Amino acid sequence: MNAENGPTVDLTNCDREPIHLLGAVQPFGFLLAVAADDWTITHASANAAAALGVAPDALAGRPLDAVVAHEALHTIRGLLQGVSGDMVARGFSLEVAPGLRCDVAAHVVPATRTGGIADTIVIECEWTAGEGDTAAAALARDMIARLQRTGDQRSFFRTAAREMRALTGFDRVMVYRFDHDGSGEVVAEAVDPGRGSFLGLHYPASDIPRQARVLYERNVLRIIPDIEAAPVPVVPGAADGAPLDLSMSVLRSVSAIHIEYLRNMGVQASMSVSILRNGRLWGLFACHHYAPHRVAFGRRTAAELFAQVFSLLLENRERAVEAAYEARAQALHHRLVTAMAREATRFESVVAHLDDMADLLTCDGIGVWTNGRATLKGQTPTLDEFGALVAHIDSRAIDKVHARHDIGEEYPPGRAFADRAAGMMVVPLSRPARDYLVFFRREVARTVAWAGDPTAPKAIGPNGDRLTPRNSFETWKETVTGQSMPWLPVECRIAEQLRVSLLEVILQLSDLTEEERRRAVERQDLLIAELNHRIRNILGLIRGVITQSRDSASTIETFTEVVGGRIQALARAHDQITADHWGPASLRSLIAAEAAAYLGKGERVRLAGPDVLIEPEAFTTIALVVHEMITNSAKYGALSDQRGRVDIAAGFGRDGGLALRWRESGGPPVVPPKRRGFGSTVIERSIRHDLKGEASVDYAPTGLVARFAIPAAYV
Repeated sequence: MNAENGPTVDLTNCDREPIHLLGAVQPFGFLLAVAADDWTITHASANAAAALGVAPDALAGRPLDAVVAHEALHTIRGLLQGVSGDMVARGFSLEVAPGLRCDVAAHVVPATRTGGIADTIVIECEWTAGEGDTAAAALARDMIARLQRTGDQRSFFRTAAREMRALTGFDRVMVYRFDHDGSGEVVAEAVDPGRGSFLGLHYPASDIPRQARVLYERNVLRIIPDIEAAPVPVVPGAADGAPLDLSMSVLRSVSAIHIEYLRNMGVQASMSVSILRNGRLWGLFACHHYAPHRVAFGRRTAAELFAQVFSLLLENRERAVEAAYEARAQALHHRLVTAMAREATRFESVVAHLDDMADLLTCDGIGVWTNGRATLKGQTPTLDEFGALVAHIDSRAIDKVHARHDIGEEYPPGRAFADRAAGMMVVPLSRPARDYLVFFRREVARTVAWAGDPTAPKAIGPNGDRLTPRNSFETWKETVTGQSMPWLPVECRIAEQLRVSLLEVILQLSDLTEEERRRAVERQDLLIAELNHRIRNILGLIRGVITQSRDSASTIETFTEVVGGRIQALARAHDQITADHWGPASLRSLIAAEAAAYLGKGERVRLAGPDVLIEPEAFTTIALVVHEMITNSAKYGALSDQRGRVDIAAGFGRDGGLALRWRESGGPPVVPPKRRGFGSTVIERSIRHDLKGEASVDYAPTGLVARFAIPAAYV
């Protein structure tokens, strides 16, 4: 309360009203409540005694079978056997007392709601007026058949409104859908000609208080046959005087605020039937009549059944649309994740696929923020604006998909870029959240037609510290800006699936990157060790070449030529094995390269047999042997004469080793050397010593013949 201005007026006044504990019923029937353990009467409406033909004080504390006909009571007990939770049992045209036929609704109020020891059974009887359950079922069947034949959603809603009006006889029946913010819109209407149309009008969320919405989900049908009918109090019996919970009551009285609301609209009778989707309130069939109007119990039952089938059909239709959307998104999602999983860096991978991600959801722009870097595509905030928005998101500690159709409401600086990005879907990409993928939607300015000004000031009226309902329902138009199209639940699900997949891929990429880094270090260490080993071997080999060549050279020039030739042979061999990434190299190519170094094209050196690949470990040794053989032949043997030639035959032995036979012909007569130089040592001992093979040289007068055997391990 405000001492200066009087009572505080806000919408929670209506939300706090205990509309399920009003302690009265409407007078088109009467109510009896009994304890479930002994079936004694605990509560009764003030008109029950007269209806049953007993004295006013003859109900409280008496057994129910003392005032209700045995057959009717037996039927009621049987009906209650099949109910649970918020279910209501129905009996049509039961003879409750001699000469009194009623339609009966019965339900159980758990002791947890009443605060008592035993459950309470509430039995409501209304004067029979109309068809029974069989006729109601026939009506509902035909209505459902016509509804199922409709095509698009608009005709689906319109047909439903027409069928409900034909069934119930109300002047106006509307299909009323709740929006994401709790406000409602009339999406279809069937109305008596000449009464004007409410189609397309919006109603603020405050028109239906929160606790009323909760009851709409539990008790799906609510009827008020006459707003001017005086409510009948429910009299406590032998209990402690606590008000009876009438949440599931058919006859439950009406809040004075709601009566005034209907009166301001000129409505004398109303009925609402809930439309549920996944157990939550999607909307209502809202029925208005401009004179008192009571719908028979059987037809109300048919209306309730029709609304339930309508809800199922609606859910199926919406799910079919969602399923198609989700299936397309899943296919794109699978291709996207598969492609990203093959890539190596998380930031570049996410950025490279922004266009693919944008295709998953209906959006106008997309941005990614990771490792303090931003990339934007489409209609988005600027880089600076995006950075500030991410800082705001960080401050909210958002760790799951977060959807807003009005960024400016949550983040006021966002109003500056609402024309480009009014709505956002934030998808965290890390734990803890510091990297984000953000989908943006541009502003969609729209004109909303309200049934009255929703911003009109609220004031306290004759009902005390409660809001007085507005009395103007003239169309009031408002242009809504700064908002995008709302994000649908199916889009939130798709975004959540994307979030989980991206987290898995990013973690996988992080692990792969770390593993690749570790392997690269290992490869580098191994390469360095191998390089050191090879350099030491090469330097040792060169040192040996120099040392051994010194004794065979008489002049500096000769020494330089011999050493240079041998080192060049090593270089050519090294080139060949490194050209294949230190893999096996061709013996034929080695011989051709050495021959070409002395003879140009080397046509006088011929190799017969298969081409053979030599392992790198043996290639340098064999290269030196071939080099010495060709050098000696060019100086002293067949290749020193223009007519001479060298024939080399290659073949494999039984053990898989390589057998080489070197035969010279056409040259000068061969004279065995008088001293063994480095060249002869290389030829005769290298293969034996380094490769554990065999080597022999025969200095035949007609031409030198050499044989070499190289073990299979090097071939």
